[in-house]
Amino acid sequence: MNGTTSTAASVIVVGSGPTGLLLAGDLATAGVPVTVLEKRPRRTSNLTRAFAVHARTLEQLDARGLADELEAAGRPVDRLRLFGGLTVGFDSLPTRFRHLLVVPQYEVEKALERRAVAAGAELRHETEVTGLTQDASGVTVEVRTADGRTGTLRAAYAVGADGLRSAVRQAVGLPFPGRSVIRSIVLADVRLDPRHADLMTANAVGDAFALVVPFGDGYHRVAAWDRRRDVPDDTPVDLDEIRGIVRRALGGDLGMRDPRWLSRFHSDERQAPTYRVGRVFLAGDAAHVHSPAGGQGMNTGLQDAANLSWKLAQVLHGHAAPDLLDTYDTERHPVGRAVLRSSGGILRLAMARRPAALVLRALTTAFAGFSGPVRRRAVAQISGIGYRYPAPRGAHPLTGRRVPDLRFADGTRLYEALRGGRFVLVTPGGHDAGDTREDRLVTARWASSRRTVLLVRPDGYAAWAAESADGAEVEAALRAHVGGTDPEVPGAHGGSAGPVVPGAHGGGPGPAALS
Repeated sequence: MNGTTSTAASVIVVGSGPTGLLLAGDLATAGVPVTVLEKRPRRTSNLTRAFAVHARTLEQLDARGLADELEAAGRPVDRLRLFGGLTVGFDSLPTRFRHLLVVPQYEVEKALERRAVAAGAELRHETEVTGLTQDASGVTVEVRTADGRTGTLRAAYAVGADGLRSAVRQAVGLPFPGRSVIRSIVLADVRLDPRHADLMTANAVGDAFALVVPFGDGYHRVAAWDRRRDVPDDTPVDLDEIRGIVRRALGGDLGMRDPRWLSRFHSDERQAPTYRVGRVFLAGDAAHVHSPAGGQGMNTGLQDAANLSWKLAQVLHGHAAPDLLDTYDTERHPVGRAVLRSSGGILRLAMARRPAALVLRALTTAFAGFSGPVRRRAVAQISGIGYRYPAPRGAHPLTGRRVPDLRFADGTRLYEALRGGRFVLVTPGGHDAGDTREDRLVTARWASSRRTVLLVRPDGYAAWAAESADGAEVEAALRAHVGGTDPEVPGAHGGSAGPVVPGAHGGGPGPAALS
């Protein structure tokens, strides 16, 4: 490999965690050559930190044919007890996934890797990125393998999904401002007394915090923190330390025994100022990290990937102008910022110690328990269901909003139609979109008498809608968002204006119901 240059990939993805694997699978499914570079060897262990898959992520996995498999491997939890008195329920979410799925990250990774490889993505393990440069036509990535060989790879675009210490982020000179917010968190996978087989709870008392989550295989994940014990991450962990913290936070040690994994880590709150530098993008923990409160980390990264993948495919296939790629940052950066705020807020409430903060926690718990709208909004944000992308001025109210899993006249579902990374056009009476769009567009009819014409993006958000539209108006919308019936669009490889795609911010369920 020494001194050689490879030009096989249109996109190089650095990092083979969930974010990188979903992105690579999407690109390969869309016919985009993609290479994934991973510094670590192939997975040989079933140990992992992340374990929560939220409803919006399950919808994205459903659009890739993976949700049912992971549902079978995990444990659905429809409510979570917090702070000893507040119960957060997921059973009222407007989705077919009305729960939090407890499933180890390695199960998510296995499913995503299998899909990516089957679609044609190339995975290179034990391959470390040592440098990266870019020019007007592409990106050159310098690599070194575990046996010391060096070389370069060339692609049109590169995506850093390589975590907190991202080599890609460092190579493009982006800072990662923020700070460590909680140190010396201890983790354990343990068995509990049979009386606690279904226990899922979190609580804080004084200087102690503990979270307990069942995996469904006889083991529970326990996360615990002692404010008084601030030690380096490499300090050994033993079960007695965790027992002591859990006793203080939960009133007993739950009979924990037989640990199969013990670990210690710290949690940062950081976000890159932008997710794009030229032809290089950041996603997942390379772009944002935050406290584990709310279990939003892996989910936010997977949704980053779902947003970016179809845009790269559209541009690389010549169906959209490069300007479309700017919307990845404008849509996802505000979501990352909102997740930092919400996860940080949960953490600070959990670890409240001063009298004023304890009063605030009590009031928040009481008000959230009493106020249905407040509780539903909080659950919608944590689950990812509540985020929306703002629409251009004067657009239909549905534009930019998450579209639920519609049932069509032929009995099929929206998220089935989204498989393959295509747009979905929903109309009252059908539309001839042209045979040359079949690789990127599915047409469907409402199961009801609704007259709305709706164009759904591959990531499940509304690109465009109208209460009534003739054939010419629908065709204009398709050209703007899906591309023309010819293989290229003006400016697809230059800098001219591309289709209008909404930006992003947090928000609740949309005002226009879909059925």
